Amino acid sequence: MKTKKLIRQLALEEGIPPGIFEKNYKAGRIAIMKSRLSKRRAVAVGKDLRVKINANIGLSPLASDWKTEIKKLDAAIRGGADAVMDLSCGKDFLRVLKKVLERSTVPVGTVPAYHLFSKYKNPSPEAFFEVIEEQLSMGVDFVTVHCGVTRESLNYLKKHPRMGGVVSRGGGLIFGWMQDTGKENPLYSDFGKLVKIAKKYDAALSLGDGLRPGSISDANDYLQILELKTLGKLFLQSRRGGVDAMIEGPGHIPISQIEKVVKDEKKFCHGAPFYVLGPLVTDAAAGFDHITSAIGGALAASYGADFLCYVTPAEHLGLPDADDVRLGVIASRVAAHAADVSRGRPAALKRDSAVSRARFRLDWKAMKKNLLFPEVIRADHLSRKVCTMCGDFCPIEQTRRVMKKIIK
Repeated sequence: MKTKKLIRQLALEEGIPPGIFEKNYKAGRIAIMKSRLSKRRAVAVGKDLRVKINANIGLSPLASDWKTEIKKLDAAIRGGADAVMDLSCGKDFLRVLKKVLERSTVPVGTVPAYHLFSKYKNPSPEAFFEVIEEQLSMGVDFVTVHCGVTRESLNYLKKHPRMGGVVSRGGGLIFGWMQDTGKENPLYSDFGKLVKIAKKYDAALSLGDGLRPGSISDANDYLQILELKTLGKLFLQSRRGGVDAMIEGPGHIPISQIEKVVKDEKKFCHGAPFYVLGPLVTDAAAGFDHITSAIGGALAASYGADFLCYVTPAEHLGLPDADDVRLGVIASRVAAHAADVSRGRPAALKRDSAVSRARFRLDWKAMKKNLLFPEVIRADHLSRKVCTMCGDFCPIEQTRRVMKKIIK
């Protein structure tokens, strides 16, 4: 659990009274991502806080190299990501993680299952915990653990196949391990051991949605809700053990069901911070899934989701490059800010008002100061009064002229 000094610092950054922040933190409605070994800045997610975004990077067994991943890390942080996750798998994954931990200024998360199955073909139950501790001992701030993937869910899936099956890489690996060994998922059956390891390093647990729907046809099905209820119970165990935790969520969800997803998470998981991948609101927009994700993310966060995992244009097509990362961060930042406006956060409303006032004054410098992405204002904007869209037909200029006459 974090110190009062850090809690006060984060409360001031968020613009809320420290007492309210501390109350929500102690109740588990806020999680803070910062390992006791980390020198990176702390980031909090949860109730009454600004919506945050995460950017995923990482090696694939078939593509990329560590230098490329560092370029992607830089693009994510430069673009405004609040946290990053290194999802590297295959050879060289530890080298990448070390470089990311050294270079990142924001919290770093991982999915230890990728490390586990890259290192061992047939890992023992003990190895699940060994790799988690190995990564946390390096200074990782939070880990995704697929502890809601159980033999009960495996047996149900075999009897009731999904259209999209299992699309979580970590969830799929653990499903395969359970099928091959006949054993229960150690992250579920020995969850208490996991909590003790996380507490040792003061790291946060992100309880992963290994059964998230990979098709809108599977949205809100029995398996998704079964896992959510399981994660809710494990969340309480995390909090009793003094460990920050959040819940991961879907996935592919049609717009009409997003509100239900968020309300179910808050209900079954006792108000825990909700960390969503998207949600993607259609299955048919490959190449532009940063847009489908931003639509779903804005809606989910407006209903109460707290942390958005970005999706890039490369989703469903291949490994993203640095420009895909940039576009994914932009889309998610827009979604997060739109949700903050919807939720009435004073800082977000103040920013939008400042931009609107600057636009009506045709004050390009003030616009640049307050835009989410000030780099879009170029030198030619600053050198002329109106833009090239309307020129002399500018409605704002016409309105200003009329209003001046009325005032006179």
